Amino acid sequence: MRGRDGRAVRVVFGVLGPVTAWDASGEAVALKGPRHRAVLARLIIARRRVVPVDRLVDDLWDDPPAGAVGAVRTFVAALRRALEPGRPPRAPSRLLVTEGPGYALRAEPDTVDAWCFEREAAAAAALPPRQALERLDEALGRWRGPAYAEFADEHWARAERSRLAEIRLNAVERRAENRLALGLAAETVPDLDAHVAEHPWREDAWRLLALALYRTGRQADALAVLRRARTLLAEQLGMDPGAPLRRLESDILRQARHLDPPAGPGEAAARVWARTAAVYDRAVTTGARARLESSVGLLRNLAVTGGSGLEAARTNRLAAVAAAEELGDAELAARVIGAYDVPAIWTRSDDPRQAAQVVAAAERALAGLPPGAPEAVRARLLATIALESRGGRAARGPEAARLAEEIARRLDDPALLAFALNGAFMQTFERAGLAPRRDAIGAELVELSARHGLTTFEVLGHLVRLQARGALGDFPGADRHAAAADRLAARHELPLVGVFTRWYAALRLAAAGRAPDTETEAAYRDAAAWLHGAGMPGLEHGLLPLALLCLRVQHARPAPTGEDIDWGPYAPWARPLVLLARDRRTEAAAALRDVPDPPPDLLFEALWCLIAQAAVALGDAGTIRRAHEALAPAAGELAGAGSGLLTAGPVSRHLDDLAAAARTAGR
Repeated sequence: MRGRDGRAVRVVFGVLGPVTAWDASGEAVALKGPRHRAVLARLIIARRRVVPVDRLVDDLWDDPPAGAVGAVRTFVAALRRALEPGRPPRAPSRLLVTEGPGYALRAEPDTVDAWCFEREAAAAAALPPRQALERLDEALGRWRGPAYAEFADEHWARAERSRLAEIRLNAVERRAENRLALGLAAETVPDLDAHVAEHPWREDAWRLLALALYRTGRQADALAVLRRARTLLAEQLGMDPGAPLRRLESDILRQARHLDPPAGPGEAAARVWARTAAVYDRAVTTGARARLESSVGLLRNLAVTGGSGLEAARTNRLAAVAAAEELGDAELAARVIGAYDVPAIWTRSDDPRQAAQVVAAAERALAGLPPGAPEAVRARLLATIALESRGGRAARGPEAARLAEEIARRLDDPALLAFALNGAFMQTFERAGLAPRRDAIGAELVELSARHGLTTFEVLGHLVRLQARGALGDFPGADRHAAAADRLAARHELPLVGVFTRWYAALRLAAAGRAPDTETEAAYRDAAAWLHGAGMPGLEHGLLPLALLCLRVQHARPAPTGEDIDWGPYAPWARPLVLLARDRRTEAAAALRDVPDPPPDLLFEALWCLIAQAAVALGDAGTIRRAHEALAPAAGELAGAGSGLLTAGPVSRHLDDLAAAARTAGR
């Protein structure tokens, strides 16, 4: 295709999800109505071959109207104008061509995502595991949803959809196989678990999941998976498992050597770990206090692995604190409590009850410290209090953060200062509009941590800046911090970072507002899948429905009305808008009167914007004034984007709506 100046104009087509097209600048091409999309989809399925007009008519209508042929020609003409906006009048199309009895789309092989996906998936089969894994990741990353999503019921799309879906499922399983070959069994388990839940008839998926579990030391779970597969196949399909599944079960029971992870650096590291642990176990007596302090170091490292590791670290942390307190040594208890300096980015606690218990233990340790106790120990307790008091309104949290930071700066202790800055970050939500202050904290964390080799806090600094720059609308800056966090995470095996950068990618689509809502929703759902099993219930619960609600608010669309939506902790702020969408205004007004002020955290502005929109719709003058007052300091920010996860659009738009509603109410 060429423009008016004769140069090639590139259009890229997407069918791995809703059918769409993008121009050379990445902007979505306006494809008009569903029948225009259907014509385009039908021509893409034909793979550059001619589709007769009569066939297009039969495919588009069950009972074609009298002017069906003319309508098809109109659709084609509109598509040509959209796809080749620079084509001179009456010049022949070079992309959507007329040939013989019909039309053909002469798209280049690298301009249709499905064709690229197939080529990349096939090429991976001939590559060694690491390169194959990279190629498969790239191929599977092209999927935005089910292929030809809006044409699932069309007979002409059925075979192509099934073929592409089968290639995708094979690619998912080959990706898992390559991960296992590289010794990445632990990170393979969650993806395979989700895969077999969605596609329970795929025996190879069950085989890979059982093998991955076995290689992570979970022999009983591996056998349970194989029993589950056998039961499902027998009850649902009336068939026995195939030979590979039967053979794997036998091999697991006898712990066959060929099931062991591949030899390599990972195996060598495992041997070093086993030998060191054995020596420690022999050398350090069971009741030694050194064991207690050492265990906290292990828990700290375990926490950054995410999933079951994070959950186990949280549970055993409290047990370690209780054990230290039982010994009656306040300074030991203080060291055990303060040694758990795991960087935290999310402002809602995963376990509020446990957080309160840790704060209470830290306060007891502070009160019991002898006069000559090291100042660093005192500062770590204060930083812990600041961190674990996140999302609260008590004055103790900010006070503890300030004192911890003062001591750390006075002692010139980089690791202590990084921990204290994390506590300070958690206490910067007393009002809206504080993204610049958090950006400064993030910048200091990055510089300090990079200089002193504090990798996890360097990652934290980049994530803090990602959030702050997003709130301020500086997405190129946020992109740089997301990329930096991902690089550090890959180098230092920090899997939880990917959860936040995936959500940020979905936020990016939402904030740009150029992608169709279906594409943005698909990105949010993909990001939400990364939360399953990540061990962060304080982040996961209710987040996806909230993100999708904010997307609707951003585009002035009504809230979803489903009765089965689990809003989690965000229910009070979603409820008025949901009731309005159901046309239950009296109940919505009552719900709005009962809604509490949002907690001081990363979603403060977003939740106030939900209140604002409900107040505007209901004409609640008092709430309109409160919402305007709360949001005014953030007038230059994107509501909710400071979370790095979602947005309800510019705060200024919500302030304009509130101001207009206030004027109307005053008349």
